[in-house]
Amino acid sequence: MSLGDIIDKTSSAWMRADAPSADVVLSSRVRLARNLAGVLFPHQASEADLAKVAEQVQKAIRSVRGLADLVMIRLSETPALARQILVEKHLISPQHAQGAAGRLVAIRPDETVSVMVNEEDHLRIQTLLPGLQLEDALELASQVDDMFESKLDYAFDEKLGYITACPTNVGTGLRASVMVHLPALAATGQAGRVLTAVSNVGIAVRGLYGEGSEATGNVFQLSNQVTLGRSEEELVDNLAGVTKQVISQERGVREKLVRERRDQLEDKVNRAYGLLSHARLITSEEALGLLSDVRLGVDAGLLPGVDARDLNELMVITQPAYLQRIMGKDLGPQERDVRRAALIREKIRARKEGR
Repeated sequence: MSLGDIIDKTSSAWMRADAPSADVVLSSRVRLARNLAGVLFPHQASEADLAKVAEQVQKAIRSVRGLADLVMIRLSETPALARQILVEKHLISPQHAQGAAGRLVAIRPDETVSVMVNEEDHLRIQTLLPGLQLEDALELASQVDDMFESKLDYAFDEKLGYITACPTNVGTGLRASVMVHLPALAATGQAGRVLTAVSNVGIAVRGLYGEGSEATGNVFQLSNQVTLGRSEEELVDNLAGVTKQVISQERGVREKLVRERRDQLEDKVNRAYGLLSHARLITSEEALGLLSDVRLGVDAGLLPGVDARDLNELMVITQPAYLQRIMGKDLGPQERDVRRAALIREKIRARKEGR
């Protein structure tokens, strides 16, 4: 499998809609930050140091059977459009996509595992699964971590734990997160209250693409803020517990909307579906908002003929870089809006016709 195969594949494992609590939790992610002993952190390292790290990681991948299926991609040799697609698929961070010398990413073909090399830390091991599967994501990340550690000398202190470029990651080096869809809480003006309460118990709230990004399409990322002094299992259990409370509140509001304001909800959902089915111009932000409304209708049982997985896929392939990849050329803003609307119409038509 090559880079082209990865970015041309419009469906990823995390887009499955039959996973636990997938009506609210789109995906679960675990990321482990690791650094090599005796090498400066990436922001201080020389190009020679970064090249040395990259070579050691590649050697580990080639020599460990369980890592052999990872596809290695040199970001400095990857076109900017392709790097942005990897961001839109949640496989690398916006920072990593800058493509500086020495930066690599290694991706499992099903996209459940991606390893960023020479981002903020020498290694960022990420696992991404559909629905609420934080424990499984941690288990998978730990397996990959153990395989790398069998070949690499990690920077580790018996008292502090794993040494990382940012002090907030010292300890376990773990950042667990869930991507949650909260359209009912947002529609009733309760999302702010719920997310503030979440923040008060040590959970960070971010947008669709993590730190520094805005929440669009009523999608938010919730992640742990503390990594030091607690075990990986405790951090994941805490986030899972908070997430279950958010799920309960979102579902409760959805049920109340269906029970007490069904006509208004059906009107909102069907208007959104009508626009997606017939519009000739749609911005990426508008598309995410309309997809959110339709997804609410699907999860509330109001649009039985629509597949939630298709909506998850459209969230990704209607983003600017992916859209241009599909069209095979650079597009200006208005032309992107035209092509985005056409792509959505075609996807909806194909689903109706069983294609």
